[in-house]
Amino acid sequence: MSPLRDMLPLAASLFDGLAKLGHDGVGITRDSYGVGETAAIEYLAGQAAEYGLKTSRDGAGNMMIDLPDYTAGPAIWIGSHLDSVPQGGNYDGAAGVIAGLLCLVALRQSNQAPPRPVRVAALRGEESAWYGKAYMGSSALFGKLDEHDLALRRRNGSGSLADALAALGADLDNIRAGKPLVDIGDIAAYLELHIEQGPVMVARNLPTAVVTGIRGNIRHGNIVCLGEAGHSGAVPRWLRHDTVFAMAELISRLDEHWRILLERGLDLVITSGIVGTPPEEHAISRIPGRVAFSFEVRSQSNDTLEAFYHLMRTEAETIARSRGVRFEFDRRIYSAPARMDDAIVRRLLDISARQGLPVETLPSGAGHDAAIFANAGIPSGMIFVRNANGSHNPQEAMELADFIAGAGLLYDAVSTKA
Repeated sequence: MSPLRDMLPLAASLFDGLAKLGHDGVGITRDSYGVGETAAIEYLAGQAAEYGLKTSRDGAGNMMIDLPDYTAGPAIWIGSHLDSVPQGGNYDGAAGVIAGLLCLVALRQSNQAPPRPVRVAALRGEESAWYGKAYMGSSALFGKLDEHDLALRRRNGSGSLADALAALGADLDNIRAGKPLVDIGDIAAYLELHIEQGPVMVARNLPTAVVTGIRGNIRHGNIVCLGEAGHSGAVPRWLRHDTVFAMAELISRLDEHWRILLERGLDLVITSGIVGTPPEEHAISRIPGRVAFSFEVRSQSNDTLEAFYHLMRTEAETIARSRGVRFEFDRRIYSAPARMDDAIVRRLLDISARQGLPVETLPSGAGHDAAIFANAGIPSGMIFVRNANGSHNPQEAMELADFIAGAGLLYDAVSTKA
């Protein structure tokens, strides 16, 4: 029996502590490279110290948690993030860090050395909600943040990502130079536990599942459609340059392409999550001359991502000509798809079978730091834990018994020989 089964009270206490720190009156807000995320890191650092573990920070502000006798060398990393979206839930990301912390506590209490050293990484800035880019902490770790990324502004316009990193005392010189902040040879493998952020595991009654791959994405945070404002009663259709109708036609066409491509068996999701006309000028009786919106396409196939993105741009050009408007695009942001390591997937499935858990695999529609590690050539694996009501909302509902089962998979993976 996994020793983590006795740690449910500790897990509950850790989650409660994070919830109290991050509660915003509606949900949980732990802002990337901000006060909320920093408070969560400091809280877990204090908890780790109480169990005789040591903590440190890397050149991007990520926190590492280690056993007292840890020395640099090839280690298995367990990681996830501590930030959240605004008014999000308490388990997205944090579950993976707490699972890793419990594994280290169990290893320390067992007085048995694991086959390989084990590190836990509390990664910063995974959520794109704050600066428009995901995986900021893990990208910096591998030298994958460029000047365009560092110039991204915080969602409220208060400063840039470079400003936030500088405030933490980050190694901006090496980050700007694209130099890794870690010796990649010191990471033997990367494992991440995360709540499922969709409804599949609840629908199929799966407490845990093993992830096979992670969708990549292409995004524009701000596409502006420019036309001509006018009186809603005085301008006939044929003389209008209506930006909302142009945007709506674009989204409608993309939705139809999406439907057809799904029927052909392609892996694809598209979203436009931000839409608005300028508040200072919109009115019921005004033809909108300007509308801004976001665009995101996700797929496990890079070819599908690029093909659909090209289709979107082509449709935008066609609609611009027919309606007498124009579309202006901000910087395109790309995150590559990733496959989990086949050997790690098989090992996690074998452990699941031994523990009486479902021997089931799932792809991840959401992005995770594991994609950055996998695409850096590090063998990576993920465990999903059942979670009701989706994610990125205050209603996240992970059962602690499911969490402990998933953490037990992690513990067996790092405490026993393959």
